[in-house]
Parts: sequence; structure tokens; C-alpha cells
Amino acid sequence: MVKLKCRDYGFECDFMVEGEVESVIDDFKKHTEEVHGIDYTREAIMQFILRKQN
Repeated sequence: MVKLKCRDYGFECDFMVEGEVESVIDDFKKHTEEVHGIDYTREAIMQFILRKQN
């Protein structure tokens, strides 16, 4: 289980997603594209997850 929050990455946004890695990547990517206009790569989001775990 992993969790990502927009607030952790500088956005004034309450969006949070939690679950299995692939699902979290898909949901976070879709949200940041649609709401914030930022097209993160899957690899960039994976780096967010890996950095949070350390």
C-alpha cells in the first residue's frame, strides 16, 4: 500500500490517493493532468513513491 497527496508536492489541493502502486500511479497521473495541467510520467510518479518510502 502506498499513498500520495498533492500537498506533499507543492499543490494547494486536498487530493489524496492510496492503494496498490499501479493504481496510485494511474490515479495520481490522471488527477495532476486534469486538475493541475501537469503531465508527470509514470517514472516520475514512481520516484515520488520511492522517495516517500525512504
